Amino acid sequence: MLFGRTKVELKVGLFVFLGLSILAVFVLSIGSFKTWTSGKTVNFVFHFVNGLKLGAPVRYAGVDVGEIKSISLIAPEGEGKIKVKLVCWVKKDVQIPLDSVIWVNTLGLLGEKYVEIIPGKNFASVLAENDELCGMDPISMQEVTDMANRLVHNVDDVILKIKNGEGTVGKLLNDDSIYNEIEALVKDLRKHPWKLFWKTKEKKDK
Repeated sequence: MLFGRTKVELKVGLFVFLGLSILAVFVLSIGSFKTWTSGKTVNFVFHFVNGLKLGAPVRYAGVDVGEIKSISLIAPEGEGKIKVKLVCWVKKDVQIPLDSVIWVNTLGLLGEKYVEIIPGKNFASVLAENDELCGMDPISMQEVTDMANRLVHNVDDVILKIKNGEGTVGKLLNDDSIYNEIEALVKDLRKHPWKLFWKTKEKKDK
């Protein structure tokens, strides 16, 4: 009787252990836990990251190779400008040349933001553990709006000048004499099309 009870308890214990193991593997997989993968830490510095968040992916030539582990504000001495430092975990076998281009990219127009790495060509000099590389700052929506406003303002100025008869296009649209001359030329060519092929004789030098 005691042996049977012990056997049942052993089976229950084994079942619970297997259940907890499967749950642990599932949780670690969902959280992209890097326990089973060796990696290294690298740092990227920007002036502006446009809402980039912790845990955002790090992509190398379009392939996911890591994630952002820390975001902090720093004030380098003598520069007088606040910068953003990203501490990123990347796979150990990823080689990032020092001439690589780093920027904050977005999936679609309003999608997830992530760090994009376009690898350079000089693989003789690559980013080592805890090394730092400066990235290209993304364009903010305010800058896009300002550019659009300036473009609209320039278009309005051009349209106003045309309406006022300024410039070649303005004169063509507003000056009746130019229109009349062109109309007369077209009528003359219709009556005498041979003039299109007629050339004046050059005078010989004396």
